[in-house]
Amino acid sequence: MNTSEDITNIVMKAMGDAVSERGHVNVLIAGRTGVGKSTLINAVFQGNLAETGQGKPVTTTTREISKEGIPLTIFDTRGLELQDYQNTLQELENLVKERLKETDASKHIHVAWLCIHEDGRRVEPAEIALHHLLAQHMPVIGVITKARADNNFRMEVQRLLPEAKNVVRVRALQETLDEGHVLPLLGLENLVDVTAQAIPEAYRRAFIAAQKASLQKKKELAHKIVIGASAAAAAAGASPIPFSDALILVPIQIGMLASISSAFGLELSTAFLSTLVASMAGTTGATFLGRAIVTNLLKFIPGVGTVTGGAISAATAAGLTTTLGEIYISTLESLASANKGEPPSTDQVVQEFNSRVKKKA
Repeated sequence: MNTSEDITNIVMKAMGDAVSERGHVNVLIAGRTGVGKSTLINAVFQGNLAETGQGKPVTTTTREISKEGIPLTIFDTRGLELQDYQNTLQELENLVKERLKETDASKHIHVAWLCIHEDGRRVEPAEIALHHLLAQHMPVIGVITKARADNNFRMEVQRLLPEAKNVVRVRALQETLDEGHVLPLLGLENLVDVTAQAIPEAYRRAFIAAQKASLQKKKELAHKIVIGASAAAAAAGASPIPFSDALILVPIQIGMLASISSAFGLELSTAFLSTLVASMAGTTGATFLGRAIVTNLLKFIPGVGTVTGGAISAATAAGLTTTLGEIYISTLESLASANKGEPPSTDQVVQEFNSRVKKKA
């Protein structure tokens, strides 16, 4: 357990488990040319995806976009403005059905955003037909883009798209009007929240990790991860065998850090996690680890001492794991907020995490 090989194996397993638990999500984004799909994609998802992602055509009117390290594939569909939009709809339906035939559900398309320009004040027949088609196979969210003045247009969209799970007004770019009045970003967090509720639960982690518009969603997921790790740590700490919990606690805590990193959309690698763990060990060795050793020593006392030692160690193990996880969450939240939702660098994470752990200790 004390060898670098042991730690490397634990790190690699934790990384693999975190990536597997996170999974991969597929989002279809449809709308006429000029509706602002690319701007919306870049505003909601990490990595400036619409511009820097790798794209390939999957039909004559749909392009598949992905980027290494981001657990998301975008299917960007255009062509709804064409008079002969039936061909677009037929191609899209064939694509969706082909995907649904895949035995691996991560290949399916899990949710659709149907984008409608607010300035147009009109829902076209092609958009109504597309919403009916897609709703047979996946949740559909109506997205009113370039929102400036509602004037009951959202209610009209809801009426015309009755099978949509919800309709959300968004403004993906801040705008300055002629008189100097500023229109801030609008509705992006709401869109993330509505989408996260609509998609199958198995793909929520991937969606939350890939998006950058709502740090609150990332925090909620990360807190759940800490609660689970703390419960596992308490069970390990309650073992009456002296020092047996140390063999279990290390993988639990490294796994927790890996899963929180994944929730915040960090690109996981053995090098990153190893650096983080090595840094953490150096920083916490004299404080957190010291407390754990004291409670383990109580387990050597026969009879009541064994039970008492186990009980104290269970509480300590859970408490230390919770503290460690919450410090890491606050570290990533602060860095992501300063970086407008984009993941921070490895050096930034390690430096800030160490600083916060030292203050807590």
